[in-house]
Amino acid sequence: MNTAAKEPVLDARLAAAAAYVRPGGVAADIGCDHGKLAVWLALHRCRKVIAADIRPGPLARARALCESAGAANVDCRQGDGLAVLGPEEARDIVIAGVSGVTAAQMLAAAPGAFSVGTRFVFVPPTKHGVLRNYLARHGFTLVDETPVRAAGRLYTVLCAEYTGTAWQPTLYQCAVGRAVKPTAAAADYLDHVAHLAEKYARGQADPQVYLALAQQVRKAAQQCRQPSAN
Repeated sequence: MNTAAKEPVLDARLAAAAAYVRPGGVAADIGCDHGKLAVWLALHRCRKVIAADIRPGPLARARALCESAGAANVDCRQGDGLAVLGPEEARDIVIAGVSGVTAAQMLAAAPGAFSVGTRFVFVPPTKHGVLRNYLARHGFTLVDETPVRAAGRLYTVLCAEYTGTAWQPTLYQCAVGRAVKPTAAAADYLDHVAHLAEKYARGQADPQVYLALAQQVRKAAQQCRQPSAN
């Protein structure tokens, strides 16, 4: 079947997420919404994809997209978070479209759904620092990040793997992670993080810690914009 005209086109954030999914295995798209990422992965990268959403409407659209694109290797499931997965059923798990707080809560609610070596790809619209802090303190290694701009908004796509070894990140590591890259999107993203730190500082009795953090993050943003880095 010729699916070229019907297969989905990914925006910058979903394309970055897809690039972190390891080829040839079973992946899960938790909170799949329209199903674009799940279908693309099934057509190009994975032998099987589990597409899950708690809402029946988006899941119905995902099923329709699977049918129109000829993606027979997508298993659509309705359910809440990682509860749709059996133990170690998927070795690559994408969680997109929910805040870093919600993503952390989903991990905490279903520890049996993953094991050492499981890879997670996160595309949180907000609360990135909260998620980075949770990952470090609960046995995950942050492998990489890709800051992107999509639909006029800045995102960072996080790739993490569960190792079982917890560690304590610094405030700067929580704020920045691995987002320091020689790209314009990374520089803009870090400037945004610095702005948030400055805004947060205004509500603190002792704002100096967060003002210093903002200065440190802005310096990282400037390094991303250096001509030698491009």
